[in-house]
Amino acid sequence: MSKIGRKPIELGGTKVEIKGNEVYYKGSKSNGVYTLPQEIKATLEGNTLSLSPATGVALKKRDVNRIWGLHRALLSNEIKGADTGFEMQLKINGLGYKATVSGKKVVFALGYSHKIDMELPDNVTLEVDKSGQLLTIKSPNKELAGAVGSKIRALRPPEPYKGTGIKWVTEVIRRKAGKAKTA
Repeated sequence: MSKIGRKPIELGGTKVEIKGNEVYYKGSKSNGVYTLPQEIKATLEGNTLSLSPATGVALKKRDVNRIWGLHRALLSNEIKGADTGFEMQLKINGLGYKATVSGKKVVFALGYSHKIDMELPDNVTLEVDKSGQLLTIKSPNKELAGAVGSKIRALRPPEPYKGTGIKWVTEVIRRKAGKAKTA
């Protein structure tokens, strides 16, 4: 039995409707359809959604547990994103390093000889604080928010000697000692 798969999914303020193997969801941030594989069935019980293996499944128990937990996690992220959305934060460290947002375009000054322009995809908003050093990515799609954050972080990854660059707020950068000075 899958430990993740058997957990019920809290719906919050999201409306859910099940039609066969398709789960229709509608929340304040987004709506959509999630298609489950035929080995998994969904049941709605009050304000929770439960997934379980369908009866008469021909796959091995281990294979069913794997896809059961995977689809439970993916469906849970879709429903949570439709209700409250996801928020991820990046921190820019460095003298003169900053970001500015204008509409769907972000301009980064990261110590290179030029500024870097980046176009934001649909369903993603980026907020920058007054200093231009704290970026907040908001999206109803967790995967898209993480992909945008990773793309931004890759523009100037944090370096271990001075600690400059772009890092996740929760990330800890192991600092290295520089060259030892000889007398």
